[in-house]
Amino acid sequence: MSITIESQVKTDCHELIFPEQAQVKEVHASTLVYLADGSVIASWFGGTKEGKDDVSIWISRRVDGHWQTPRNIAKISDEPHWNPVLHVDASNTIHLWFKVGKLIPQWRTYVMTSTDQGQTWTTPRELVTGDKGGRGPVKNKLIELTSGAWLAPASIEVGATPSTETGEAKDAMWDAFVDRSEDRGQTWQRSELVPYDHANTQGEGVIQPTLWESRPGMVHMLLRSGDGWIYRSDSVDDGRTWCKAYRTELPNNNSGIDLAKLPDGTLALIYNPVGGNWGGRSPLTLSLSKNNGKTWVKQLDLQTVEGEFSYPAIIAIPNGLAITYTHDRKSISYWQGTCC
Repeated sequence: MSITIESQVKTDCHELIFPEQAQVKEVHASTLVYLADGSVIASWFGGTKEGKDDVSIWISRRVDGHWQTPRNIAKISDEPHWNPVLHVDASNTIHLWFKVGKLIPQWRTYVMTSTDQGQTWTTPRELVTGDKGGRGPVKNKLIELTSGAWLAPASIEVGATPSTETGEAKDAMWDAFVDRSEDRGQTWQRSELVPYDHANTQGEGVIQPTLWESRPGMVHMLLRSGDGWIYRSDSVDDGRTWCKAYRTELPNNNSGIDLAKLPDGTLALIYNPVGGNWGGRSPLTLSLSKNNGKTWVKQLDLQTVEGEFSYPAIIAIPNGLAITYTHDRKSISYWQGTCC
């Protein structure tokens, strides 16, 4: 039976968090959380250009339908800052992880927390002291499993950095893993790399997983790839080990994806449905799955015009979904809708 767009998703608002280039020249890689009082917090990195030493971590809060003026909340050194990830736990403590370093293989992960709805934050500390390459969530949100463990989607990138002309990362090898915490984020245990067939696929590999738990102990991930398709891996042991990553029928342009699980089990995926390594970053599309990701039904395009509309983040909120994404590197867009 076909599913119509109108019966599944209704757009409630679609807006820029701040005017284009209001604070800095370039912004990217947003994240968001929904708070108990109904407000939303979003974070992203911004500066002169991605990878420049002035890039820092920014934040804004949406209260009563209006976004507050963005604030620069983290700049710990004269190095590029990257990929903030937000999480709010059962005690309403907000956690914010981000990366620091000039080169991706040398990234260090820092974490800071807030207990007053993002008004004040603790001093950032290294998540894993002395680590190089990045621990904890690399782009997408962590999930809390039925068992109580926290599972963070992580990845590493080794080899050459992408060319500023083509985006291609020659001689690079990318792999995914998960970081697991049994003590609410105080300590972390890194899994083995997700098995992936580098020899018989195109591109650099797989990175930046997005996670969900279908039933206790059964955990799944979708992965960004350089092979032109979204890949998937599954775990039957609470995310401790993973099967060999396998190709889905969802195209991927080697750009970020994200997924949220709704209370009824519906999966909502936000992505650029474009194939090819370093393909275009428009349109940006929301699709739903009612069968644990076996098949997907397109709901709507959030953007269709030419430009870069990418690196989305998606969360479930009461009665629907909320999404942030990069708006042509000039602002961060926020979308909220009623779903299912």
